[in-house]
Amino acid sequence: MATVAVIDYGMGNLHSVAKALESVGENVRVVVSGEPAEILKADRVVLPGVGAIRDCVGEIRRLGLDEVILRVAADRPLLGVCVGMQLLMDHSEENDGVDCLGVFPGEVRSFTHMPQPESGEKLKIPHMGWNQVQQTDTHALWHDIPQDARFYFVHSYYVEPAAPALIAGTSVYPVAFTSALARDNVFAVQFHPEKSQHAGLQLYTNFLHWTV
Repeated sequence: MATVAVIDYGMGNLHSVAKALESVGENVRVVVSGEPAEILKADRVVLPGVGAIRDCVGEIRRLGLDEVILRVAADRPLLGVCVGMQLLMDHSEENDGVDCLGVFPGEVRSFTHMPQPESGEKLKIPHMGWNQVQQTDTHALWHDIPQDARFYFVHSYYVEPAAPALIAGTSVYPVAFTSALARDNVFAVQFHPEKSQHAGLQLYTNFLHWTV
């Protein structure tokens, strides 16, 4: 039986992620764990996250999970979700600047840098609610998910990858920003699949069947 580990570092919607994976997984064991040895035994790993990125990075490093995540990113399917996606970047400007894990080259930026809507209405931050995702490649994790499917977002910061080739999906608020990244065995999304009904569950299904 294959095992998927949801990394527990004391932050994130861990149990809703685990429940979503369990609902779509056949012959899959879902483990929520902060134990390095248990995570490294898993066949695939999910890195969720919510809250301030400095706190997230601090706990990950305190628990010795930074090296675990880098090892996972080197040799098996890894899915970053929301702040979990931002943690995989080089650096975030949140909390006056925080060094992240450096799996993907690039920065995490605040929506305060985005242009204001042409209507004159002030841009609402955080970006919260349903938004479309424009798929920019034919990645396996988009299987059976329609182009421009809607996913649920809650975030005040967005990723800005160093290379356009890393972008797997974009959304608009009020201009285009990167909402999905992919390289080799690592995929990451800014939205919450576990809150995104059918499209989100399909993405988790695809992750559980993804072979790299």
